[in-house]
Amino acid sequence: MANVGRGRIDKLDEDDVRIRPSRSTRPRTKDRPTHAAALRAQVITVDRGRVTCIDENGAQIDAMKARELGRRSIAVGDWVGVIGDSESLARVVRIETRKNALRRSVEDGSERTIVANVDYLIIVSASASPDPRTGFIDRALVAAYTEDIQPIIVMTKSDLADPREFLKQYEALHIPNFSTNKFSPDTDLAKLIAGKVSVFIGHSGVGKSTLINTLSPDFRRETGEVNEVTGRGRHTSSSAIAFKLATGGWVIDTPGVRSFGLSHVSRIEIIAAFPDLNEVVTDCQKNCSHDEAECKLNIWQVASNNSAENLERTGRVANLRRILASLDE
Repeated sequence: MANVGRGRIDKLDEDDVRIRPSRSTRPRTKDRPTHAAALRAQVITVDRGRVTCIDENGAQIDAMKARELGRRSIAVGDWVGVIGDSESLARVVRIETRKNALRRSVEDGSERTIVANVDYLIIVSASASPDPRTGFIDRALVAAYTEDIQPIIVMTKSDLADPREFLKQYEALHIPNFSTNKFSPDTDLAKLIAGKVSVFIGHSGVGKSTLINTLSPDFRRETGEVNEVTGRGRHTSSSAIAFKLATGGWVIDTPGVRSFGLSHVSRIEIIAAFPDLNEVVTDCQKNCSHDEAECKLNIWQVASNNSAENLERTGRVANLRRILASLDE
């Protein structure tokens, strides 16, 4: 019988043998769904994976991030494409290209996107209780300059201390600044940010939520007090959230932050944000720290025949050097 079997095998040809194609030869497609029918909407808050959006007609949609987006993060301010509705658990299937993104480095060395697509970065600092700190403001300015966001400094609690002396050190940067308190809101700030997207950042307890509440009573953000022992405030908001202004535009409130890491920013990016100084340092020696006697900035800041201009140049150089130093903190 063995011979019979062998004879049968000898009579087989290629048409009788089934060849299974290898996995590598199977045709694959790179086509992905275009989601042409996706509804365009803007993200107003992200909380534990749930994304809340407002579409272009003003309707609110609650959604989840689609699996096909992978590890791409969604931030408040993002323009996205949404499929479905809140009742059927809508999905965010597309994230449009951002014009900018406010980011900070966290303790594990990773970057965290706070918000996207903003016009103004409102840096909120208290005039007193807690005392204002240049370090936080300087690092916030770095984040703004490297993303081409217009910074604005707002000093709250001006009824407790006069902030003008503190603000003098930023005069040479020509940054818009405002002073306000809970008894006297600044209407000029409201006019400036009308029709724009503005994000507010600041240490806990500086009065950030109180300031936003004065811009529109509908915000109803919780406010907190400063600890008399530590001089720090407590967190009153746990996630970023955007509010529509009656005058048009959006205000984004962020959780109070203890620190604003900048490990994702290079010194070159910071200097590039100062076009006049960037041109000067091109003549510096290689590996110049820009804080040494031979630095060309030292000559430039006193090179004018106008004493007032020299004073402003000196202020700009001092600000640049302090901001560069903030990277090492």
